[in-house]
Amino acid sequence: MDIEVSKIVQGVEPSATLAMSAKAKELKAQGETVYNLSVGEPDFDTPKHICDAAVDAMRAGHTRYTAASGLPELKAAVVADYKARFGLDYASSQCVISNGAKHSIHNALFATLNPGDEAILPAPCWVSYTELIKLCGAVPKIVATQEQDSFKLTPEAFRAAITPKTRMLLLCNPSNPTGSCYTKSELVELAKIAVENGLFVVADEIYERLVYDAVPFTSFPTLFDGLQDRTIVINGVSKTYAMTGWRIGWLLAPENVAKKIASLQSQETSNPCSISQYAALAALKGDQECVAAMRAEFEKRRDYVAERIAAIPGMTAPKTGGAFYVFFNIKNFLGRKYNGVQVDTDKDWCLELLQQKKVATVMGSAFSAPGYARASFAASMDTLKTAFDRIEEFVKE
Repeated sequence: MDIEVSKIVQGVEPSATLAMSAKAKELKAQGETVYNLSVGEPDFDTPKHICDAAVDAMRAGHTRYTAASGLPELKAAVVADYKARFGLDYASSQCVISNGAKHSIHNALFATLNPGDEAILPAPCWVSYTELIKLCGAVPKIVATQEQDSFKLTPEAFRAAITPKTRMLLLCNPSNPTGSCYTKSELVELAKIAVENGLFVVADEIYERLVYDAVPFTSFPTLFDGLQDRTIVINGVSKTYAMTGWRIGWLLAPENVAKKIASLQSQETSNPCSISQYAALAALKGDQECVAAMRAEFEKRRDYVAERIAAIPGMTAPKTGGAFYVFFNIKNFLGRKYNGVQVDTDKDWCLELLQQKKVATVMGSAFSAPGYARASFAASMDTLKTAFDRIEEFVKE
């Protein structure tokens, strides 16, 4: 007799970004040269002083369990960082260190959503949001945004999406997959609507140190008094310090929520990796020049990619204000044949681009926005140049 998989898990879709990256690696294993723009992972090595801290932690014997919610020293460093940069006052007990920002999002959703609750998601949205919400038994209420608005949620669209079942707004700023950044005034209007309707906000700010054009970043709970009590902030070290594989993220939440999340995590995973936590501590407390250097390089790549897309007739993309993605419109390139293969959807287009030109991107439909594709510019300039040469060849052919 076969074991029957639960109905909840049967409904979970695999991560499209990881699936495309896996396909790219499969081709690479076959001896193909693949230009991978599919995965949101900095191509830089983790800075040396962070790696050294991990080695020192191992040699010092810090290889045992920590508190389930994280090292007290790391929690204190996170809280101190938010005080120094944003003026926000949190107690260490309001911080929970988890196995990456995705785990922190999982914890925030499971601790606050009941079956049948609605969570508003501006689309395009990161692929895992919808699936994590559904795993809670809640309903992702996807609200389409427009390219001419830089894919940002407008107050009118937000207000129209709210129903008696709406409980939460999940907002990624800067955005994955679009790279859009909200201004302070835009955030204030959304925050007012959330408060008026008794909603809380999960603010995914994992890319907040990667904002370009010298534009200051506004953390959501800083917008006005009282908002901190109805906001759960998500962050981590993966994107800022090129530490994706170290798996350290955190959340900052009201005391009662953080306490329950700590209990939840104690039952699910216990503590995050002790060595990674000491590395994250070194990242937060160490020299931040590495962050500035990586951000400057990403900005150069952002400018280059924008020029290449603008030079392709019929292809458009709003300006990337943060993160390391460009979300480009490919609707003019669908409904045609590429080397005899009919391509009607964004998924077909991305798969044929990978198969024929060995360039990996991610289809917009994975982010609830069909007709688009996402490319990551967290890759070397040489990789970007060759990849966009091939994209240009592909659409011209």
